[in-house]
Amino acid sequence: MARGTLRVYLGAAPGVGKTYKMLEEGHRRAARGTDVVIGLIEPHGRPSTEAMVEGLELVPRKQMSYRASTFTEMDVDAVLARRPQVALVDEMAHTNVPGSRNAKRWQDITELLDAGINVISTVNVQHLESLNDVVEQITGITQRETIPDAVVRAAEQIELVDMTPEALRRRMVHGNIYKPDKVDAALGNYFRVGNLTALRELALLWLADKVDDQLDRYRAAHNISKTWEARERIVVALTGGAEGDTILRRAARIADRTKGAELLAVHVVRSDGLAGADAAHLARQRALVEGIGGTYHQVVGDDIPKALLDFARGVNATQLVLGASRRGRFAQLLSRGVGVTTVAGSGAIDVHLVTHEEVSKAGTGAARHRGLPIGRRLTGFAIAAVGLPLLTVALTANRHEFTLASDILLFLAAVVLVALVGGMWPATTAALVASALLNYYFTPPIHEWTIAERNNLIALVVFLLVAAAVAVAVDAAARRTSEAARARAEAETLSTIAGGVLRGSSPLQALLHQLREAFQLSSVTLLERRADVPHGPTEQHDLHAWQVAMAVGEPVSATPGDGDTDLAVADANGIAELSVVLRGRNLAAADRRIAEAFAAQGTGAAAGATGRRSRPRPTASRG
Repeated sequence: MARGTLRVYLGAAPGVGKTYKMLEEGHRRAARGTDVVIGLIEPHGRPSTEAMVEGLELVPRKQMSYRASTFTEMDVDAVLARRPQVALVDEMAHTNVPGSRNAKRWQDITELLDAGINVISTVNVQHLESLNDVVEQITGITQRETIPDAVVRAAEQIELVDMTPEALRRRMVHGNIYKPDKVDAALGNYFRVGNLTALRELALLWLADKVDDQLDRYRAAHNISKTWEARERIVVALTGGAEGDTILRRAARIADRTKGAELLAVHVVRSDGLAGADAAHLARQRALVEGIGGTYHQVVGDDIPKALLDFARGVNATQLVLGASRRGRFAQLLSRGVGVTTVAGSGAIDVHLVTHEEVSKAGTGAARHRGLPIGRRLTGFAIAAVGLPLLTVALTANRHEFTLASDILLFLAAVVLVALVGGMWPATTAALVASALLNYYFTPPIHEWTIAERNNLIALVVFLLVAAAVAVAVDAAARRTSEAARARAEAETLSTIAGGVLRGSSPLQALLHQLREAFQLSSVTLLERRADVPHGPTEQHDLHAWQVAMAVGEPVSATPGDGDTDLAVADANGIAELSVVLRGRNLAAADRRIAEAFAAQGTGAAAGATGRRSRPRPTASRG
């Protein structure tokens, strides 16, 4: 049986006409022959609303006693027994009387939807859980009845019932909302123009986010990667350097010029480390971007320009802000750099290159903290290709002024220089070439590949061994630096994850979003093993063995075997009760530790959300 669909009329304040629009839609569908009933209506004594009830079937309310008083609530059993095609249920944020079938009316609506009944309902923006504290600051009134944002966002259709503050106040004066004795108090308190304007903007912005989600799903479903400039989104690339503050403030000024623009900051963690990122700078810049109303993101990518553009296109960004290159002129000759490469591949995304004070310090910071990238290795080969022939020519011209020992020491110094610049492979190549040049040009007999004296042979062998040892030592130091940077990258990524989860209203959902974003996945699904299904050898693809606890992105995985990687988590008895399924790409081995930490945190959050008391521990993972 197919699940019913939910349509919600969202209002910024009481009296804008949500219930009236719901009843109007009910009449329209009934006129087309649809079986429509009113499951529950709250007319609040408004004549126009009560008039709209006429002509529609009304399911009688269920009477309930509580503390010697009688109350009425929606009779869920009666609506389920009636099984209409469409049920109209007013005020989905309402709290039911204690002792009712469900604590909240939206839970009653969920039952109707699960039974295949389509539901049309209403809610005011002040009842949304994420906006509850903001509404209290604006109006000074605490809303006791709230509804999780995710419940409303899950609706197939959300329609904003909009009205200007002035028109709503006129409706109030005419007695269309409250009784005459309450009008003056309402106009002077909750229904002030400033309050209504702020609430209206909140409703518009919240609905805009819902529209963004729908647009993202549509683009993903139709494999659309081109930017659609429906809304200005400005992405700022942070390297972790001191210039990030300047770039962020510049991007914020760009965003301020466009009303409603969204600001996102992103830091790319490379597989060979943070590329000069400073933890203190990143922490301060994260606080800065969140303080100016933006969001901070961290992704993993070996190709920084590609990672930046993939992220920008993934969030449908219209502008990308980068800092001007800090690389020296020689380094820029060897490769185009992040800025130039990003501009070349940006397509419809506008790229801003912002200058800063750190440009004058090019080549003095990041290079010392990185391993040996391809640019330095190429430089080492270049020094060997040019320096060794020049040294040979110089020593040949002054043959009578230097002994063979001096020649060997000078060539050894050249090889050490190549090792310091380019690492093991350029230095090893230089050592072999240098030994051949010493043999041919400086070891008797001259201009022959033979060596007459044993001492000269020993000297050349020692030279070759020393040169190779220096090259290995330099390369090992570079690898240790890279590994240390990688460990720091993992630690900071986990710190970013933890911070995002702690700040989220739904820790589990925030965690899955962080995982999807950090590793640029198409979807992340948390699966929970059904308690009534025994374990078996085919459970990886058994649709009946698993149920979806939560998912972000598309497509949602129904079993662990559906994904590219699944991270199974076992309880204290070694039984895998939860599985985090990743789709989009296979994770590299170096990224698996971070992903497993994600899984461990995710199952901890799931245990809190579902009431599990077992202590999870990671098991072997596939992919």
